[in-house]
Amino acid sequence: MSGKKIKILSIDGGGIRGIIPAMAMDAIERRTGKPIAELFDLIAGTSTGGILALALTRPGEDGKPKYAAAEGIQIYEREGHRIFSRSAWRRVQTLNSLSDEKYPSQSVEAVLKEYLGDARLREALTDVLVTAYETERRSPWFFRSQRAKVRPDYDFPMWQVARATSAAPTYFEAFKITTEGVEEYYSLIDGGVFANNPTMCAFVDARTRFPEINDFMVVSLGTGELTRPIYHDEAKDWGLIQWVQPVISILMQGVNETVHYQMQQLLSDSLDGKPRYYRLQTRLEVGSDDLDNVSRTNIRVLKLLGEQMIHDNSSRIDQLCEMLTSD
Repeated sequence: MSGKKIKILSIDGGGIRGIIPAMAMDAIERRTGKPIAELFDLIAGTSTGGILALALTRPGEDGKPKYAAAEGIQIYEREGHRIFSRSAWRRVQTLNSLSDEKYPSQSVEAVLKEYLGDARLREALTDVLVTAYETERRSPWFFRSQRAKVRPDYDFPMWQVARATSAAPTYFEAFKITTEGVEEYYSLIDGGVFANNPTMCAFVDARTRFPEINDFMVVSLGTGELTRPIYHDEAKDWGLIQWVQPVISILMQGVNETVHYQMQQLLSDSLDGKPRYYRLQTRLEVGSDDLDNVSRTNIRVLKLLGEQMIHDNSSRIDQLCEMLTSD
């Protein structure tokens, strides 16, 4: 085991912007000729990244991954309007989201059940780690497929794990997930409130599980770096209502950049002359950084940003693909 190299994939949260890391993973699959689940030892995800991690490790009837990354791209294009859908009456009823969550849960749950089916966490084709936050215990929560294999009370249906990690505050209501243990249930919201970029969580988890291993390769996929400024003259007089959405985006962006810096320092040395840490990210100079902008135009812009990111990092992607398939 000491000579083994542990390969980790981490996928940020970001709502509909998950189409960007889905495109990056499609590029990796096409260049290696292998599914994502076969290329990595651990896949971590938060929110939309958690959904992708589960979808790409869900087994099909033949025991291989049911979905390719290319199908993940199509899911965003096809199902975005179903997930982020609300009636005019709901706008009125919730005072345009001031008195209740923005979207009803039925649509997102229907989509998750449709794509993840009856698959359970223990069935993931490679180890997965999906983040959430427990509101009653006020603590970070991690869904681990490794734990689910030995603890039936932690073996939840994949669709429920996906629903919990993507329960973004103000967008969807917290998800109550029941358990057969003495705890009875957990109240969970989007893991993005503490780990929108779950790379460090995944790295620590792997180091803890494999203390004898020194070789780690980490690939971290972003959903777009926010560039929309918050101007002082506008923000200086904001109150609670005006600050709610900006604060959420600030927290998530701050976590993303902090974790990126930490990983750069921890894995600054090379492995056989090649980097051990790869971060694929793009700046949202155009389009919308909203989690729920599912307009045809915005999805098109996100895809163009993803294409440009892949083009600009083509040689790095070739390099990491070579490392992923070198063993």
